[in-house]
Amino acid sequence: MSAVNFKPAEFALAGRQIHYAWVIVFITALMRLVSSSFRMSFPALVPIISEVFGWSPGLILFAFSLQWVVSGMFGPPSGWLGDRYGARFTLTLGASLYIVSMILAGFMTELWHLYLFFGVMLSASMGIFQVPLTVSVTSWFRRHLGLGMGLLQSSQGVGPVMVPGIMLGLVAFFSLGPGGQWAEAFPVFSADSIGIRMAFWIPGIVGGVVLLLLTRLFHNSPEDVGMRQLGADPNEPIRSAPTTGRGAKERARIFLRQARKTGTFWNLVGIHYWGCAGHAIIIMFLQVMVVDLLAPEGGYQGVDKALLGATGIGITIAGTMHLTSTITRFGAPIAADLLGSKWVMAACFTLQFAPVLILLFANELWMFYLFAVLFGIGFGGEMSAFPIINRQYYGRAPIGSAYGFQMMGAGAGMASGALLGSGLYIGVTELGFPVILDNPYCWTILLSFLMSLGGVIAILCLPNTHQHQLPDWEEQLPPEYRTGAEPAAPANTAPAPAGGSPAPAPGSGDGN
Repeated sequence: MSAVNFKPAEFALAGRQIHYAWVIVFITALMRLVSSSFRMSFPALVPIISEVFGWSPGLILFAFSLQWVVSGMFGPPSGWLGDRYGARFTLTLGASLYIVSMILAGFMTELWHLYLFFGVMLSASMGIFQVPLTVSVTSWFRRHLGLGMGLLQSSQGVGPVMVPGIMLGLVAFFSLGPGGQWAEAFPVFSADSIGIRMAFWIPGIVGGVVLLLLTRLFHNSPEDVGMRQLGADPNEPIRSAPTTGRGAKERARIFLRQARKTGTFWNLVGIHYWGCAGHAIIIMFLQVMVVDLLAPEGGYQGVDKALLGATGIGITIAGTMHLTSTITRFGAPIAADLLGSKWVMAACFTLQFAPVLILLFANELWMFYLFAVLFGIGFGGEMSAFPIINRQYYGRAPIGSAYGFQMMGAGAGMASGALLGSGLYIGVTELGFPVILDNPYCWTILLSFLMSLGGVIAILCLPNTHQHQLPDWEEQLPPEYRTGAEPAAPANTAPAPAGGSPAPAPGSGDGN
């Protein structure tokens, strides 16, 4: 007898039956770990790419900014694809694009190659993964959504802890170690570039295959496989709503049209913008600051031990930040589910902007470690409650497109924070802008502080989360497209719910 029964309705592990919602959380966490970790770890490679190709760090970091613009632009389309065709199809598309983009990025020889393959193509795959995954997970839970989202969000903090070290190890192995002989297989490339190329190729191929395999185990919703949500009354009928064809398209269109008329819809987009703009600067510059601090007199000499050592310390400090963030990535959704999201988000935003001032005075490594711990607490929780607040405001409506708009705000925030932060740094180092505290990053640091502070102010303007914003949105739908309605004609694909009349989020409490 097999130790694992993979049928969703009968899933069992070691003879113990487990609701498939937890399997979906596990699969989604792995997919997020694979798909987003490289993007978040890219700043660790910036000093090495600069030494290998001779490009300035500012120009390389522009690719980091560009990829947030593109992934943000793909937020609404990916949400629409998920609402229209289901997450499974959309994820397969994203995984295929991920593999192609990473392989092509490894062949770069010109700066525009980095912009196109990493900044545009890979970013599009990231945008595809971000929205449908999160939205699908929320559809599996009637109760314990906070715990499920906490487990999922905390996985995003683990990736940036593990992956930069793996990437640095690949660079060291193929540039300075035994793997250097692989340079003979690519005579058109310089020997010292093989390490950085392998840091794209190996994670791209291995990670892409893992994504495709996991997609086969993924299901859009419990109704798609004849199940009820976790925590639903076992005697209630399995509710269904069209998620493919004209019905799904109409449901998503009607809901989005109503949601966009509310101030809350746009405020949530804005909060994503402010928060991401604030922490984008830190993600992009923290490791660069550390490498600058540790630079030997006369600078680094190519991909040498000094550069790899300083990069390793920068990775350790950034890893400390991300590891600390897993605490609130896990805890914030649970607290938001139980207490209401508004004040949980406000507290986390406050813990994101206040510690930034430490960087103005940081001239020793221990100060960077202190900052990493304090900032990580707020950084981990400031966006983790968003899936919860969407369900608290909109119930089981098809929120894919709405969440896609919020992710567009996040992408715009990441991009503008990175671009404006880079511009201020270039202004100091190349245009002679005045500085304070003899810190060339001073204006960039203060910009991060102000951006996150703007997010706190926006959160305070949100309505109470125990009141649904659009409780009667389905009344504008034709009867045959409402939740639980009998379809007019048999569908060719298995139905999976895109949403329904909002039901109170479990345990949302009376908080704001």
